[in-house]
Amino acid sequence: MKKNIVIIGGGTGGMMVANKLARQLQEEINHDEVEINLISNTDQHIYQPGYLFVAFNEKAPDHFIRKQQSIVHRNVRIEYDEIEKIVLEKNIIISAKKEYPYDILLIATGSHLDFQSVPGLQEGAYNFYTFEGAMELRDALVELKQGKILITVDVPHKCPAAPLELALMLDDYYRKRGLRENVQIKYTYPIGRIHSLQPVSEWAQPEFEKRNIELETFFNLEEVDPKRKVAMTMDGQEHDYDMLISIPAHKGAKVILDSGIGDEIGFIPTDRHTLKMIGSDNVYVIGDATNLPISKAGSTAHYQGEKLTLNIVNRIKGRPETAFYNGKVACFLENSLEDASMITFDYETPPKPAATSDLLHWFKTVYGELYWLNVRGIL
Repeated sequence: MKKNIVIIGGGTGGMMVANKLARQLQEEINHDEVEINLISNTDQHIYQPGYLFVAFNEKAPDHFIRKQQSIVHRNVRIEYDEIEKIVLEKNIIISAKKEYPYDILLIATGSHLDFQSVPGLQEGAYNFYTFEGAMELRDALVELKQGKILITVDVPHKCPAAPLELALMLDDYYRKRGLRENVQIKYTYPIGRIHSLQPVSEWAQPEFEKRNIELETFFNLEEVDPKRKVAMTMDGQEHDYDMLISIPAHKGAKVILDSGIGDEIGFIPTDRHTLKMIGSDNVYVIGDATNLPISKAGSTAHYQGEKLTLNIVNRIKGRPETAFYNGKVACFLENSLEDASMITFDYETPPKPAATSDLLHWFKTVYGELYWLNVRGIL
């Protein structure tokens, strides 16, 4: 009987696994033994790490966008639909238009910014975590020639190093414009250091101090007053600003919350090695949709996708599923507009930031171009 593989989500993890499966199950697809269905709620695919470069006008926004149809393998059936419910006991997913049965389900629904988590945040803050937000921030940074930029971060959020990179790049951006003495940059973080990973915090803090970027830890935003340009914290303090840039807490997709299969903020309990949904043998989870205590980042989805593809192919071919994800993540860390560091780590090995160099910045830029081969399942 034909096996129906259904993937919800056309982002990095979903699209990459769909394309890899199509390449590795070519014979089974040709013999009508396997069908791969990718359900995406948008016809556009965006390379989200590019937002940081859009905000500093280093790249045009359309440089990071492709049509989904242009990158999906010909043997993947892609549909544009909004899934509203996942019914595990019936092996179906449901939209307003139709039901999709599955034999194997991969959930790649990502994480989503929650601007409603703090009163006034939606109206009062810039961000660089959305396409529109990055462009608005780009234009606002051009206009700002003096004043105080306040950066606030809430957890959990994807691309954990990005707020640090933003602060360091802002410093370089205003130095190059000859305006740094007129622009005060203040970076805040909600726990007792400036990044959740201690080695990354220890790498960044001396750079911040050397460049006169102000720091404040245990900064937990409670409310924003856009009219007075004041951010209020849970300890009762008020913090003025001329520009507020915020990274709000993220939550899981609405369909996960509505289906009752996630935790209280919509992330799915997932086996840290097999990437199967806890309690289910035919449902896999990838990337930001999991509740795993690792970075929510494209590289995480990439490494998870390699193992998931192996296991699903083995399952289809009647072989044991023996690929295990070890928590591997790799991230570049922009130190300015021209140099960068890099970290790799896994469940057992903590990160150790590499020495900054122009070459690592160049590698990060090149990866932005290679990404389109990766997401096609070629690399």
